[in-house]
Amino acid sequence: MTNINLFRERPVAVIGAGVMGVGIVQVALLAGHPVHLFDVREGAAAAAAEQLLATLAKLADKGKLTPEDVAAARGRLRVAATLAELRDAALVIEAIVENLAVKQALMRDLEAIVAPDCVLASNTSSLSITAVARGLAVPGRVVGMHFFNPVPLMRLVEVVSGLATEPAVADAIHMLAQDWGKTAVHAKSTPGFIVNRIARPFYAETLALLQEQAATPAVLDACVRGAGFRMGPCELMDLIGHDTNFAVTQSVYEANFFDKRYQPSLVQREMVDGGLLGRKSGRGFYRYPEGGAKTGDAEVETAPLPAAPLVLHGTDAIADLLAARLAASGLGFTRDDDSASAETRLQIGDGHLMLTDGRCAAERASAPGMADLALFDWPVGPAAAASTTPVMALAWTAAPQASAEFATQAAEVLRALGWLPQRVADVPGLVVARTIAMLVNEASDAVEQGVCDAAGADAAMTLGVNYPAGPFAWLALWGAAATAHLLDALDAHYRGERYRVSPRLRRATWAPPAAR
Repeated sequence: MTNINLFRERPVAVIGAGVMGVGIVQVALLAGHPVHLFDVREGAAAAAAEQLLATLAKLADKGKLTPEDVAAARGRLRVAATLAELRDAALVIEAIVENLAVKQALMRDLEAIVAPDCVLASNTSSLSITAVARGLAVPGRVVGMHFFNPVPLMRLVEVVSGLATEPAVADAIHMLAQDWGKTAVHAKSTPGFIVNRIARPFYAETLALLQEQAATPAVLDACVRGAGFRMGPCELMDLIGHDTNFAVTQSVYEANFFDKRYQPSLVQREMVDGGLLGRKSGRGFYRYPEGGAKTGDAEVETAPLPAAPLVLHGTDAIADLLAARLAASGLGFTRDDDSASAETRLQIGDGHLMLTDGRCAAERASAPGMADLALFDWPVGPAAAASTTPVMALAWTAAPQASAEFATQAAEVLRALGWLPQRVADVPGLVVARTIAMLVNEASDAVEQGVCDAAGADAAMTLGVNYPAGPFAWLALWGAAATAHLLDALDAHYRGERYRVSPRLRRATWAPPAAR
């Protein structure tokens, strides 16, 4: 049952002729497998097969395939009229409707048809593999094989094991996915698996900031794109569809027994109730005129450079980054390295520009001599340290105690240092810092609970949803202590379960650096 050679000696069967199913067929065909495609809807499989072959012909026209590749794929593809025609398959991958009862019924039907050594795989993105296999005579051959859309282009496959899944079955599917040119990661069957679980804070933090009226969707998106993400959360939710995104969040929330960390957003529910579903309805956070792109990008104001003297305090990596950008900008400054224990800050006249640590600017400005205080977000984008070309949006805020003159000076300095400053309300953790800290925290809990390992989490998030880095790469960059400290500050401010620090992350703050 677990010999990978069986997958080449006998056909691979795919059930479901939708976008995901046809994508899986394409990948399997081009990897050299005979493939049988079945769909319960009359004529759907045949139509999908013809469309797929037309797609392959277009790829050949563009030089991405040879005519011989297309002809060979055509010869290996067969449309099945009934489930019984799948009896000789070594592997069956279902890509049908996300309904547990329907998938369970299909698995029971297949078990009565296929050979005892046939592996039954589900492309489910959210349902429990343990539940899908329930009631089967041989539940150990059921495994999750979760592809990402579009299947031919997205490299990640989550290989998901339920309680009964035989390790040898999961290993064989892992090897097969790699044979198909994918990067496979093992995952335990828990709500959301790896990607859909760890990604929840990416949307949730922006939705929380919108509910607090911290900034507009355009400003929040600009800040997140400035950190290297291809799309901001608002535009990505518009693309996915708010009904779909809300449903996934609701599913993960319910499956985790209403853990507040996964609580859905009132902002998004209101949008769903109002039919503002994103691109597919013509309006979400942005309006989508027919044939046009989204509108509403954040605007950037310009101002003259500050005349106040600049003194850089601190010796850590952020101080070095600021020093490099100050030197490249041509702004005159002095550096005070005498107090290594002092918190890094850029002194602008009598005011202070500091990195967010999760506390509000108002709280930090309450200390003596700190009234003129501004905070900036974690600068994690791809721009070079010495770059002064404004390419990277960066959130910042000023304490309510700060003078208008100082706030203007702080924005001028950030712009001179090569950022596009985006002012937001005085909220704890600003935008990128709280988002990345929560992604790290969620990934830490996933590893703590055996859902995946750290390498699998990083691979899943970079390949499955195109994050610019994995959560543990960010953790290595910012450190466990700074990340946990920021989360503790958020927890102290909001007083709920949402920002509790993962036990794994907390332990990392106590361990020596080499052990982290």
